[in-house]
Amino acid sequence: MLNLTPLEIVEELDKYIIGQHKAKRSVAVALRNHFRRRQLAGEIQREVTPKNILMIGPTGVGKTEIARRLARLARAPFVKVEATKFTETGYVGRDVESMVRDLVQASYVMVQEEQLERVSERAAKNAEEHLLDALLPGGTEEGRAKMRELLEAGKLEDRSIEIEVKDERPQQMMMPGMEEMGLNLQEMMSNLLPKRRVRRKTTVREAREALRGEEAEKLIDHDEVSREAISRAENSGIIFIDEIDKVTGSDNTSGPDVSGEGVQRDLLPIVEGTQVNTRYGQVKTDHVLFIAAGAFTASKPSDLIPELQGRFPIRVELEELSASDFQLILTKPQYSLTKQYTELLKVDGTRLRFDDSGIEAIAEYSARVNADVEDIGARRLHTVLETVLEDVSFATNLGDVVIDRAYVEKKLEDIASDEDLSRYVL
Repeated sequence: MLNLTPLEIVEELDKYIIGQHKAKRSVAVALRNHFRRRQLAGEIQREVTPKNILMIGPTGVGKTEIARRLARLARAPFVKVEATKFTETGYVGRDVESMVRDLVQASYVMVQEEQLERVSERAAKNAEEHLLDALLPGGTEEGRAKMRELLEAGKLEDRSIEIEVKDERPQQMMMPGMEEMGLNLQEMMSNLLPKRRVRRKTTVREAREALRGEEAEKLIDHDEVSREAISRAENSGIIFIDEIDKVTGSDNTSGPDVSGEGVQRDLLPIVEGTQVNTRYGQVKTDHVLFIAAGAFTASKPSDLIPELQGRFPIRVELEELSASDFQLILTKPQYSLTKQYTELLKVDGTRLRFDDSGIEAIAEYSARVNADVEDIGARRLHTVLETVLEDVSFATNLGDVVIDRAYVEKKLEDIASDEDLSRYVL
């Protein structure tokens, strides 16, 4: 985990997310406390629990993006889940423990990639030896040296070659909802049975990549990866639970509530701190940071069961986005939408330039449609931009194209003025 102060964390988040300073401050403090706890002595370190956060605000205002960027900034394992996908224990559907298993899997992939990167040079050298064996089986030292020179000079990249590699085809089909059990069974069987090998004809270029990957896999300690993955998930993992407002209750009075209060009660021990069995070992959730979010338009946070409310002590209300916010979103972030479109169309010889008046017009139309039709926040910018740039994106090699207010109004005025049409197009 990076040693960043709360101020530095907020400054980093500001590069990608416009506004929402209260939410940024709250998550920055929560992340810093994650780091602070790790510096404490053993006994008190175990006693300090995360201050989980409940974000309240309409869709498209940055709730998910704040959590995702925070995890990326911290280089911490992160998963996003939707509360509506879970059902009460005993009913068909995903159980709440699956979010912890997903977190550990994300942590494992993160650690594995780091380990593979460390051994990449050794793996490349080993792969080269295998390539030489395939290119010149039983050759002399002199012949091997000459072949190595050609290989290192890149003169054999397109030559056809036959190599033996691990068979990556799936060994079994998995039933929906049984993925974890299926993966565990598949892994157990693969450990008991010898690895299947197949001969494959390919180019030297593709063979090098396949052999490098296999050699890297041999060089890393998978047990150590599992241990480190569990440690990271337990001590710096972040789980983002979206749409938590959708499980605040149910109108179902004739049968069990499988998606409301029952899910909340199943969530409670996970958030409070429990042990979950995963394919890599038991994982404690005591110090995982949970960030929950919901619009709470038809309900309120107090509709959550009291025990769960108490586990999210930090409440942050995110603000609705205005036309001026949209202007900043279109231009200020490091990889803003306008920059993305500019780079995309440059590939086909179209030099796109967004005039200030065009940016202002796109922001105004987006805010107007949000107010008149349905407020989906910054996501509206995607639909508006796609409509504005439809003709430009379809063509190629247009040279210089300026998107100003006149251009935007020509594309949008008729659509935006018709509410029914706006619902379907924008």
